[in-house]
Amino acid sequence: MIDRYSLPEMSSLWSEQRKLEIWLEIEVLACEAMAELGIIPSEDAKLIRQKASFSREAIEEIEKRTHHDVIAFLENVASYVGEPARWIHRGLTSSDLLDTTLAVQMTSAIDLLLKKTTALQEAIALRAQEHELTPMIGRSHGIHAEPITFGLKLGVMYDEFQRAKERLQETRKRVAVGMLSGAVGTHAHLDPKVECYVCNKLGLQAAALSTQILQRDRHAEFVTTLALVGCSVDRWATEFRHLQRTEVLEVEEKFNEGQKGSSAMPHKRNPITGERLCGLARVLRGNAQAAMENVALWHERDISHSSVERIILPDSCTLLDYMLHLLTNLVSGLQVYPENMARNMNITQGLYGSQAVLLELTDRGLARQTAYEAVQRAAMRTWKEKIPFITALAEEPTITTHCSYADLEVLCAPTKHFAHVKTKLEAVGILRQ
Repeated sequence: MIDRYSLPEMSSLWSEQRKLEIWLEIEVLACEAMAELGIIPSEDAKLIRQKASFSREAIEEIEKRTHHDVIAFLENVASYVGEPARWIHRGLTSSDLLDTTLAVQMTSAIDLLLKKTTALQEAIALRAQEHELTPMIGRSHGIHAEPITFGLKLGVMYDEFQRAKERLQETRKRVAVGMLSGAVGTHAHLDPKVECYVCNKLGLQAAALSTQILQRDRHAEFVTTLALVGCSVDRWATEFRHLQRTEVLEVEEKFNEGQKGSSAMPHKRNPITGERLCGLARVLRGNAQAAMENVALWHERDISHSSVERIILPDSCTLLDYMLHLLTNLVSGLQVYPENMARNMNITQGLYGSQAVLLELTDRGLARQTAYEAVQRAAMRTWKEKIPFITALAEEPTITTHCSYADLEVLCAPTKHFAHVKTKLEAVGILRQ
């Protein structure tokens, strides 16, 4: 399936052009801060603000000679600024640019992902409201357990992505940290006030301490958080895939006019979006492992993390952005089949009423073990003889001594399982109280 989705905001954020724009802004802000402190002439700082620019093509050509991206950038910027360029990068080191830029990009990426997660929740809420009381069987170990509603299932999904938003928000606080502290983090050649000025202008906190770099536990948390949100995407894609199995078919991904499911079998309608999401979640988890490997660096800095981050940071952000988009569309277009849910719920001929009967018998004075064994005997008859559970219950003397057939009808009715659905959906914010 060809997906027409594009990622203009996220891809732009991680583009080479945007990275260089942030580098330039950091350098200009640092010069303005130094001018305020009387370290460099104010007129030169104004000229730097007016003239500072760059050419990506020229930088790429210079880098072929220098084999150093920041030096190539600075050389190109100097060609625009002229003589005042001698103040640019004064007291800074390359990682001051690189890590502060990453902080801007990571916080901006989280802001975009929060918007996507909110859009997903809105789609989930609409479907949960639509199917608030649509009965279906709940399953444990893949086996029929007791009735739930499809709205309640979606309520669990909504709540899980609320936690995803909270994790993103918490992680944002720890990655919104920049630094301009020099070659080994001592500020030997740059007043810490410059660092604070620049970070404040960029919407960041200045690092309390840094080496030549910001420590990579921050970045590992960032990528791990994205991977964990991806795990939630994976969990619900897997759920919908299971519910689409032919012998279940309680929900189904939207199948568009003209869409094909198999090159060999014209009848196929496959859960390809869910499968794609499950696969992409594996990539996110792999990236998280790489991010954790980046935490242990040599002394004040080595460069082993850099090449990894150039891949995993933009890739993880664009992947999760795309995954949230896909899952939102999957939920919005999901075909729901209440008649199949009802059919499946009745496959076990009422066995889901076993706990209600067990509890009623204990409430009426029967020992729990005795009650359990009596109800289980009736259940095993239903499994083996394919008779209605209520019939098997009504033929158990231990049970009928305490409960009439009318009692059993009330106890085995599925509606008793839905009494608190509205309250629970209100509690997570899907329904208004």
